[in-house]
Amino acid sequence: MLPAADYALGLKVGQWFREPEMKTARRLGVTDGEIDRLKAAVLGALDCDILDPEGLKDAVGDAARSLGPEGVKKGITTTLPVALGQLQAEGEIRRIPVNGRLDQQRYKYARWKPNPLSQWKLDADASFVELARHYYAWTGAANPAEFQWFSGLGVKAAKAALEPLQLVPLADDRLMLPEDREAFEKFRIPGHPQYSLVGSIDAINQLRRDLPSLVEPADAARVGAGKGLVDLPHHAIMDRGRLVGLWEFDPATSAIVWTTFIPPDAALREAVLRTEAFIREDLGDARSFSLDSPKSRVPRIEALRKAAAA
Repeated sequence: MLPAADYALGLKVGQWFREPEMKTARRLGVTDGEIDRLKAAVLGALDCDILDPEGLKDAVGDAARSLGPEGVKKGITTTLPVALGQLQAEGEIRRIPVNGRLDQQRYKYARWKPNPLSQWKLDADASFVELARHYYAWTGAANPAEFQWFSGLGVKAAKAALEPLQLVPLADDRLMLPEDREAFEKFRIPGHPQYSLVGSIDAINQLRRDLPSLVEPADAARVGAGKGLVDLPHHAIMDRGRLVGLWEFDPATSAIVWTTFIPPDAALREAVLRTEAFIREDLGDARSFSLDSPKSRVPRIEALRKAAAA
């Protein structure tokens, strides 16, 4: 579980990103008062039960309405998602994954008590500074452009969020928190392999989206990192910060299909088998993203099989 302050920070920053959605809704004729009434109806329904979107639609009745063909074009089919988004950002409700699965887009909604924002005192600017502090604590080192991409802020706002941190430079254009510099300089890369099979959206790449920094130059062509690729094409096999292989889970065989850029040793094979057993026995599948499916994954699996056989 994340600390309550981390939940609150995510929600506070999320409120900023909800503003464009409401602006779009207003252009479709939706008023703030209409959304406020719908939010009250949603809260009333969730006071009585935990509901999925269809259950909520039935419970709120005429308080929600269709936005017609124009809404479809704008990606907002009804007013209900607008209200739900605001209530989530305000800490009033939370989504609960159906069957506990975070890699599927099937949710129910519940009241969030106590509201994690009830004790949050920082304004928007201070919240963005706190986001920057968290970001650099998570990723260790990054350049300002990488933080700007991650945060979704403009250049000026991102610069303002970074200034209070007094970040210190490394040898390249990356910066880091001053309190982390000593530990960074003392760190020595372990002499033995430390293999990890991680997802394609693992933070090791997603925080900065600088895939070439994880790949040896000789391996770049095999990954596609030399062609402007910023995201992993498959799940990753990592060894001490280096991308050494790629993998996918094949539900048809309940096995991992994988290939490496290095000669596989016993430790790597054991890491694959351990991850394979975990997925098969505890997860059932390993998706790249929520809309990934066994059918859509077939071409990626076949590409890995060919690479492994080459």
